[in-house]
Amino acid sequence: MTTTTLYALAADAILLLHVLFVLFVVLGLLFVFLGGLLSWDWARNPWFRLLHLLAIGVVVLQSWFGVICPLTVWEMKLRSYAGEAVYPGAFIAHWLERLLYYEAPVWVFAVYYSLFGGLVLLAWLLVRPHGFRRGR
Repeated sequence: MTTTTLYALAADAILLLHVLFVLFVVLGLLFVFLGGLLSWDWARNPWFRLLHLLAIGVVVLQSWFGVICPLTVWEMKLRSYAGEAVYPGAFIAHWLERLLYYEAPVWVFAVYYSLFGGLVLLAWLLVRPHGFRRGR
């Protein structure tokens, strides 16, 4: 396996991690509200909820300060090392990128991320997590 191939595989792995992060944030909120309605105990797990809140909080802060996500930076750096430019070598990677990365003014992302962060905060109030006690 060549170094170029290893860089491309590492970039694909980071892209997959990025997709999983986005799914955690988006589906996490959906499952919190659904869990509140269906009395799923895990939806009130304080560690899950705190991690979810921190995840969207990082995204919101990055958008407010114009910081590019480190996962994006690392992926693009690895793709450049692999000699990839416009179209990544792997089909799946190409389509995952098309789902994640689209063009719009920066302020649009900041607004959407902030609104989504507000929904996560609202979920914290409407579907209260359990306390951070041992044995739960």
